[in-house]
Formats: sequence, structure tokens, C-alpha cells
Amino acid sequence: METSSRLVDERANLTSTNRFELLLFRLGAAPGGGDQHELYGINIFKIREIMQIPAVTPIAGSSDFVLGAVDIRGQIMPVVNLPKVMGCDPTRGLNLLLVTEFARTVQAFAVEEVDDIVRLEWNQVLSAEAAIGGSSVTSLARIDGNTGDSRLAQVVDVEQVLRDVFPAQHPDVKPEDVGSLASLPPGAKVLAADDSGFARRIIEESLQALGVDYIMTKTGQEAWEVLQEISDTVQKQGGRVRDKIALVLTDIEMPEMDGFMLTRRIRGDMHLRDIPVVIHSSLTGTANETHVKNAGATGYIPKFSPGELGEILRQTLAATREG
Repeated sequence: METSSRLVDERANLTSTNRFELLLFRLGAAPGGGDQHELYGINIFKIREIMQIPAVTPIAGSSDFVLGAVDIRGQIMPVVNLPKVMGCDPTRGLNLLLVTEFARTVQAFAVEEVDDIVRLEWNQVLSAEAAIGGSSVTSLARIDGNTGDSRLAQVVDVEQVLRDVFPAQHPDVKPEDVGSLASLPPGAKVLAADDSGFARRIIEESLQALGVDYIMTKTGQEAWEVLQEISDTVQKQGGRVRDKIALVLTDIEMPEMDGFMLTRRIRGDMHLRDIPVVIHSSLTGTANETHVKNAGATGYIPKFSPGELGEILRQTLAATREG
């Protein structure tokens, strides 16, 4: 137990250095890739456990992407056929379950095999949209080998996968879902950052329902560059960045620069430090909430609840105006 606790603390502390751990696994022969079994990855913080596939009970009328349900120590959860979702052929069979917990849900992903756990810096990760325009993959991680060679792992957009597998559980955002309108100073906007296409859609729909103008970015690095550009312009005009960017809403996991590092950079910049930062993440748990506070974020909200997101944005913006 003590060793396990130390490992959790050690992994959590990576968040202060723009680093993370990626679980690498294989799904089978890739589409158009012959017999090659490509590497895929999921942030280790989303993984509750890895286990051999137990007996799976088929569920009548379920999605073609769902193998059925399993009972793991009294908790019943769906089993997603991840190779089928990603278009792969598991020629070696479906052998393992990745039991995951994120965005307030628990589910299991069936995979062919697990390869490794690697520690990476977020600057080793490139946005998949910039590289290949993928929808079920958020990014490409460069895994450096001991002999100087490197390989690429596709980081799965688990939020998009769940949206594709369980569309009824992820409806479009309606104005009544977020509540009353939020108020921004004239000319001000919300700056949002998220690498998941599905998450960006939910955020955009929520911000539109709140009646606020916004700038949407795909990575922490892109958000930081936007802030720097606005800061340079505002300084020449003798104004405040906060009058242009009323709030930053950021994910944690993002290529190039994560949400923790983005928050620390904002707090370390004399022209930006008074901008409120709300972290909006599928990574839940006390360890992440502690790091949210340590990074200097104003608030934290787990994904995905448009009503809760609307409430924390209204409260944060109101407190900013009063301050």
C-alpha cells in the first residue's frame, strides 16, 4: 500500500513539470496497414486497472461497438470494443480490459494487448488535427527508443469515442441546460483550450448558450500564444489584458503544453496573472484537484455538465467584476 501511494504521488507530481504517463497498447492490424499493429495510448490517470477479459454478458439492442457488460467486484460496466471503434482487426484476439474512470463515468475498453507505460513531456505530443485530421485521436506521441530511434503512438480521444458509442448520453447543449446568461465587460472574451473535438463542441455550445464571445484553441501552447499576442497589443495601447480576456477555460491534457503549465505561466506573467483560470477536465480525483489549486487556478469543474460549467463561469465572472 505504501509503495502504491508513493507511485500515485510520484505520478501526480509530474503535472508540475508538463509531463505525464501514457499507457501504450495495441488494438490489432491497422486499416490499410497490413499486419502492422499500431501503438495507441491513454493517459494513465484515466486507468483504474488492467485485467484479463472476464465473462461478458451480451446486451440486447446495444451498440455494435459494445461487446456487452461485465460485473467487476459488484460494479456493472459496459465493455467497448475499442478495436472496432478505431477500425482495427484484433488478429491476436481481445485479451485485456482497460477499466477506465473519467468524466464521471466508468467503462471498460477491450484491447488486444498492453505494450508499456512511458513518461513523456507534453512537448513530445503533436496535435493529431494538425498532423492527420483525425477525429478519434487527439494527438500523436513521439516515443523515443534507447537506440535513438522513435515511434509514434496515437492518443485516443476517449471523450469522442464515448460520444460515438453512446450518442444518447451526449446530447447537444440547449440554452436551458446552462441556465441564465453570463455577463462580460464590453469587448471582452473567454479564451478556451481543449484538444478533443467533441469537448470543444460542447464548450462552444455552452458558451454560446451563455451569450459570451469566445476564442477557441486546441492546445495550451496555442492558448498561450493567443494571450501573448493580445498582451503585446494591449501594452502598446496602455490597457489591461483582463479587459480583453475576461476568463481562461482550459483542459488539463493537451499536446505541447498542458493546462497546469498554461495556468502557471499565466500566474507568472505580470500582465496576465489577474485573469481568472477555470480548469475543465475529465481527470477527476483529489490528487488532480490539489494540483489545480497548486497551479493557481481560480476554479475546477469536471467534465461534462453544461449546467455546472455555466454556474462556475457566471460565479467566477461575477467575482471578477466585484473584485
